Amino acid sequence: MQIRYNVSTLQLDDIPIDIGYASERVELKNSAQESFRIGGQNGATQLIVTTPFVDEELLTQLREIDALLSLNALGGVTKGLVVATDKHHDPRLEEWQFGIDEGEAFGDYYGVRLSPGELGGEFAKALFVISKDGALFYHEILDNLNGAFSLEKALVKIAAAQTCYTGKGCH
Repeated sequence: MQIRYNVSTLQLDDIPIDIGYASERVELKNSAQESFRIGGQNGATQLIVTTPFVDEELLTQLREIDALLSLNALGGVTKGLVVATDKHHDPRLEEWQFGIDEGEAFGDYYGVRLSPGELGGEFAKALFVISKDGALFYHEILDNLNGAFSLEKALVKIAAAQTCYTGKGCH
């Protein structure tokens, strides 16, 4: 997959995880170097955003996501902002876990690591929705790192992910 950033063209290191596949539960570190896990089945709908940089435009979109979830009464969603390295600052957003992929498992499993070159080793700008049963329900990997997520579409997918799992086996 080709990804644009200003005048550069970047590539992903690997093929991203596809919709319908089981997501992997991986261990991340927060800014205080405490471990926590994200992904996999945990009984809650998960929203995970990856990014090569934490800037004001991204933070505005994350706040917009919070507002849309609240307005549409979509509670019970765990939210994580994941970066590749500890050179990024924790924006300390309420209700968002900030995770650093210190062991590189997230980038490898989810397929969002950028190839060497400008921003090499960083993550693509991506949004993942994982259903309560741990399956990847939706993803949006932006082909332009300066672009914005399709929040209306993501909101529809989050609502669907919350209602699709019955907890009674195959559905």
